[in-house]
Amino acid sequence: MRPRQRQSLALTGWREWAALPDLGVERIGAKIDTGAKISAIHAIKIKEFETDGVLHVEFWVHTLQGQQDREIFCHAPIADKRIIKSSNGLEEERIVIETDLRLGAHLWNISITLANRDTMEFPLLIGRDALGGKFMIDPDASYLLGA
Repeated sequence: MRPRQRQSLALTGWREWAALPDLGVERIGAKIDTGAKISAIHAIKIKEFETDGVLHVEFWVHTLQGQQDREIFCHAPIADKRIIKSSNGLEEERIVIETDLRLGAHLWNISITLANRDTMEFPLLIGRDALGGKFMIDPDASYLLGA
């Protein structure tokens, strides 16, 4: 097996500023987490509904933990529902949406679950599925990709 060419991968820190332009989120604190398979966003007031036979979800996100006055209303088609095992070992069914993610100058589509991350430091967790083959992570660095 040929080793991956590391020179072609962008460098990211363990935390970054991200954007989710499809959802109207211009800047959100994100933790880069290679221990998580799928990405997750802190979502509240989650409501499912159907439009023309397609399941959708509406929800609110906080762009910074602890700042409830910075809520952004979001909506998206539901891509899937999955059983996810959280870091505390508990399993729960979560709604999955697909949306574009921007880190610095990089923009691509990811799957992301809606989760209660109220006790976590970052409202957005970016997991392995989203990062794979795109970035090298420097665990000693932060905010390498700009604001």
